[in-house]
Amino acid sequence: MPVTDVITDPENLTMTVIADLAAPVERVWKAYSDPRQLERFWGPPGWPATFTAFDLVVGGRARYTMNGPRGEQSSGSWEFLSIDGPHGFEVLDSFVGDDGEPLDGFPSMRMTFGFAPSAEGTRMTNVSYFDSVEALEQVVAMGAVEGTRMAMSQLDAVLQDLRDYAQGKGTRLEVLDDTHVRITRLVDGPQELVWRAHNDPELMKQWLLGPDGWEMTECVVAARAGETYRNSWAPVGDGAGQAFGFEGEALLVDAPRRAVTTERMQGTEGPVTLNDLSLYEEDGATLITLLIEYPDAETRDMILATGMIDGMETSYARLEDLVLV
Repeated sequence: MPVTDVITDPENLTMTVIADLAAPVERVWKAYSDPRQLERFWGPPGWPATFTAFDLVVGGRARYTMNGPRGEQSSGSWEFLSIDGPHGFEVLDSFVGDDGEPLDGFPSMRMTFGFAPSAEGTRMTNVSYFDSVEALEQVVAMGAVEGTRMAMSQLDAVLQDLRDYAQGKGTRLEVLDDTHVRITRLVDGPQELVWRAHNDPELMKQWLLGPDGWEMTECVVAARAGETYRNSWAPVGDGAGQAFGFEGEALLVDAPRRAVTTERMQGTEGPVTLNDLSLYEEDGATLITLLIEYPDAETRDMILATGMIDGMETSYARLEDLVLV
């Protein structure tokens, strides 16, 4: 987690984010000045940002929208006030509506970003300046402190070469808070094929099996938001185990990058989880990221204790063999 501290200062009307990053200043500058890299970490997990404009000149504007897992949206814009690459930049940050104009009742704030060499690589200092204590408190109440920490937790993967970051490390689990975990796995294959393997029933039946000795007996895919899916498994032949399955609804489908679904065990009322799958390709490899939202910590721990991660690693190893064929 690169964030060292988030400091709110009502007396000086500021919020300061300090992060120590294991990359040189020039590499950090590239991550913040390239919209395709910036959108990989600007929104917190579950709320990825898409930059639709990025005019990196004094007086130019950037515009982005963060897309929530249930179709929610929050948009913002930057007006670049000063630029001193690779050492930093300054913007006027505003909440905006669909027309790109600032929203009434929401604060605008001046933000500075500074990148300085440090023993670890780079110290990033981001200071937001507010017009009033009320504006600062409003942004904090909207979850800015924790949202910033969670968003910055994604930056390590951006600053490293994707293969250096994830190849050979298997399926990795990060517990983000009481109700969210993030699971990542690098697959040596292109995004399009990995997406197809997640959405073609015949391909899914070849890899999405968990431990050896099981087969997928039913696979109904939800291709669009609002459709339902249903997957079932059973032991092969006279193997040990009891048949089971999961079902749910697609809330968002953005092929070939992202799909958000609900999930519950068939024949039950819950617990229901929210599964947010995203795929990112770099240099012919695809990082699978699955953000899972649980109703509570008890449910999270109960499900993780089933050996879910080991079963996912076995399945992902099959998936990699499949896309490399």
